[in-house]
Amino acid sequence: MKKPFPSFRHWLIAFLSMSSCWQSVVAADGPSAADSKLAATPQELEFFESKIRPLLVENCFSCHSAQAKKLKAGLHLDSRVGLLRGGESGPAIVPGSSEQSLLIESVKYESYEMPPNRKLPAADIALLERWVEMGAPWPQEATESQQVTSPSFDYQQRAREHWAWQPLRITNLPPVKNQAWPRAAIDYFILAKLEQSGLQPAPPADRTTLVRRLYFDLIGLPPTSEELDDFHGRPASLAIEDLVDRLLQSPHFGERWGRHWLDLVRYAESRGHEFDDDSENAYQYRDYVIRALNDDVPYDQFVREHIAGDLIEQPRLNPVDGSNESILGTGFWFLGEWVHSPVDIRKDESDRFDNMIDVMSKTFLGVTVACARCHDHKFDAISTADYYALCGYLQSSDFRQVRFDAIENNRDVARQLSALDNDFQMRIERVLSSTKAAAPAAPAFPDIPNCVNYGSLAEQEFLQDGFIFGHRSKRVGEIQLTVDNEAPQLSFAAHTAATSDTFWDGLTSINEPGAKSRSVLRKIPRSGRTLRTPTFELQQPELVARVYGAGHVVACVDSHRLVAGPLHGETVKEIKPNEKNWVHLKLDRYVGHRLHLEFTPAENSQLAVALILQSPTADELHILEQFSTAEKRIADERQQQLNDLLKSEPSIAEALFQLTKEWSSAREKLRKELRLSSRLAMAMMDGTGEDDRILIRGNSSTPGAIEPRHFLKAIAGEQASIPHGSGRLTLASQINAPDNPLTHRVIVNRLWHHLLGRGIVPTTDDFGVLGQRPSHPELLDYLASQFLQNGRSLKQSIREIVLSSTYQMSSRWDSDALSQDPTNTLWHFRSPKRLEGEVIRDSLLSISGRLESTPFGPPIPIHLTDFMDGRGRPAKSGPLDGDGRRSVYVAVRRNFLSPFLLTFDSPNPFSTMGRRNSSNVPAQALIMMNDPFVSQQCNLWAQRGLTVHNDNSEASMVKLIEWFYTTAFARCPTSMELAAALKYCEHQSQVRSCSINDLAIWSDFAHALVNTKEFVFVR
Repeated sequence: MKKPFPSFRHWLIAFLSMSSCWQSVVAADGPSAADSKLAATPQELEFFESKIRPLLVENCFSCHSAQAKKLKAGLHLDSRVGLLRGGESGPAIVPGSSEQSLLIESVKYESYEMPPNRKLPAADIALLERWVEMGAPWPQEATESQQVTSPSFDYQQRAREHWAWQPLRITNLPPVKNQAWPRAAIDYFILAKLEQSGLQPAPPADRTTLVRRLYFDLIGLPPTSEELDDFHGRPASLAIEDLVDRLLQSPHFGERWGRHWLDLVRYAESRGHEFDDDSENAYQYRDYVIRALNDDVPYDQFVREHIAGDLIEQPRLNPVDGSNESILGTGFWFLGEWVHSPVDIRKDESDRFDNMIDVMSKTFLGVTVACARCHDHKFDAISTADYYALCGYLQSSDFRQVRFDAIENNRDVARQLSALDNDFQMRIERVLSSTKAAAPAAPAFPDIPNCVNYGSLAEQEFLQDGFIFGHRSKRVGEIQLTVDNEAPQLSFAAHTAATSDTFWDGLTSINEPGAKSRSVLRKIPRSGRTLRTPTFELQQPELVARVYGAGHVVACVDSHRLVAGPLHGETVKEIKPNEKNWVHLKLDRYVGHRLHLEFTPAENSQLAVALILQSPTADELHILEQFSTAEKRIADERQQQLNDLLKSEPSIAEALFQLTKEWSSAREKLRKELRLSSRLAMAMMDGTGEDDRILIRGNSSTPGAIEPRHFLKAIAGEQASIPHGSGRLTLASQINAPDNPLTHRVIVNRLWHHLLGRGIVPTTDDFGVLGQRPSHPELLDYLASQFLQNGRSLKQSIREIVLSSTYQMSSRWDSDALSQDPTNTLWHFRSPKRLEGEVIRDSLLSISGRLESTPFGPPIPIHLTDFMDGRGRPAKSGPLDGDGRRSVYVAVRRNFLSPFLLTFDSPNPFSTMGRRNSSNVPAQALIMMNDPFVSQQCNLWAQRGLTVHNDNSEASMVKLIEWFYTTAFARCPTSMELAAALKYCEHQSQVRSCSINDLAIWSDFAHALVNTKEFVFVR
């Protein structure tokens, strides 16, 4: 017989969803959902400007624009009007339907063949199809006749004409009539605009609503029954303020707000593309963000660490283990997608840089700098020169897996070691000079073009990841300490070269457990052990390096590092000892590219690098062999002199013996201070200071003039050239500058957005012309100025907002006010917010008692459903409940994102997403009804409830129902809800012929509760 209980569960869900206490939520949600408009969204316009307009300019405008010498087929493709009007064959596009659009047929070569000289790449055609399907968004522009004579780009005029580029304006608090309402200065700005419109704010939220709101906004978890009892037991005048302070100090605060920040930096733990390779150790950045937010690191320091944390002279250290926290911030640059072995690595680099600049500029500045890749920004005060000036900072920097645990400790050891060696070398030289056995002059290096000579590199060009090559090259004939049969001895450097020191033998690096990557570079132990040459242009098809020892050399071409598959294998070569001490790299396909070499000694081996040549001639090699012989002769002569002294001068021999013994002993003592083992994290390091070239129309195959590195001129004006290094520390100071009008407005607007549900500037990532203007510009500037005055404390700003009357308004709206302000732009009530997917998931874990609150650590593998398939699919599925860990600790794999979180609008980690979508689609109800994880947690929740209230009395059932409501909604049930719940449970007991304490009944009841609007919304 078919059991009817599922229909009762559905009935209960429907009843609870229509409960009187949530009629206001559904109704308030309605106007917002209905507030649709035909105008393109800022994201769609940005897609057009960055992807579509450059395609049209490059491939179509020469024949189909007002600037064409001869217009073909009467078709204009330089305006939306022209596309819709079409030419001799009819309209070029049908917005929303790529299948019916003649433009798409033409580029596919299905009717006409456009462009006629070559078919567009499949990726470009796909972009055009996507654009047409989204309705062919196109910004409002001047008429076609006006476009022909458009003025030249003037960033100063544009900056003067748009509000976002103006300095912060400090104004007095506006006067208000209702003096009793404001609790904070914020409230005056809100109330003044309401009163000007003849509106009044909604009454304050009740304490039960407010406590749930605060828990979800500040830590992203529901309050427990014990926490609610504690809150309600405190005096009303102190309870809210005490609760806010306690939540701000909770370790869960950083987890909640860290997830907001990870949306901005497109955080993911895999690279996407074809095989979804791991972004190894990305989770260290995630943990860094959580710790920084919990510690309330001042925002200017936080920004500085992101832009140039590797360059800070006194980095912020972890108080527990002394690891370098600052350097971890630079990992955000490298969280984007990487392509393994791309065919066109120059284009791949320009695309990676584009994403890095896009994320940096939106996150910190709220402007779309990447729209200026192909042309001066169509609307904002950002030029193409600005874009490529920022590319120069990236061109001058490099990627590494940094040993962040040990780096500062070992940096100090390296300084001591350098001073120690220098002291003993000088003392030994003084002894030798007293015997007229001073070091002879080194031979002059021959004049050979296209050569990197480690004997003449400037200090700022001696680059390495780690410290094993010392602070400079060894000079030929330089005294060095060697150990032979465990006895220390003096010897002399046979060549001028950058030489690794055996002092550092035994370094071990701890990688992310279980991480996998197809890159051949992963097999080489390079972290903290790599010498990097300056960057140079490859002008000849072969590189020849003079090296001594064993190890590997990697040619890093156009900063490409994901070497996997059949391409680019020639850029990696093992170094084996040989008689000639030459290693050859055949790199003919990269002639004309920029590259640098990276040398890594084999483990417990020594490696010396003397010079690098480009396709040397036989004569040049012969000259260098003679030079090498002359160097070796100097070392041999010094060694012979020393041996003769040791035999003929007992007093000298004894003095040298004592110095050698002391030197060796001092090094051994210092070596004990080394931290040999260290975890790894993605991070940036400085490379050769370089300025990038402007790419004509953004095309990497058409480089133009060099553009010196500088910050946006609309903010910083003309700037001095950067003498050496990347200049990222200066860039960080310009972003942080108090007179920069963007940075501080952007961050306080983000705080307001997350707390009130909509930013003062609704387009949180775009303060430009295509974005929306602030609803309360004076309030925005007040918040920004207060933020600066309060030491740029995020927690202090959050505290000020949540303690205001504006934040504490109820969600009860007035119909007359709603008709006057239907989008609640003036904040006359608190709009309900749909919880994010991560918060819904975490709430289920919390109420079920399954939540594991352990922070940090490697990501929990994503649970794979049968439908999550494809290349790069992880070998093993993670547990259904993610081991009970919070969602922020579950792996984010680009090609295998959580279906549960995607259903609730978790963003695809491609670029900055400061404002998530908040959709209302049937899939959300279906997944809450049918997802195995939801059912699992509801079952655990029911088990938990029955362990507390487990007798059959009606009083016990009432308490159990009240416990369920309190746990899920932070309130007791209404009399109607209580009666309905009791009736449901009694009916199920009869239908199932079981005890009213049967787990299945209460599991279904729990499942019904989590399917209500109230569970996924916060008022």
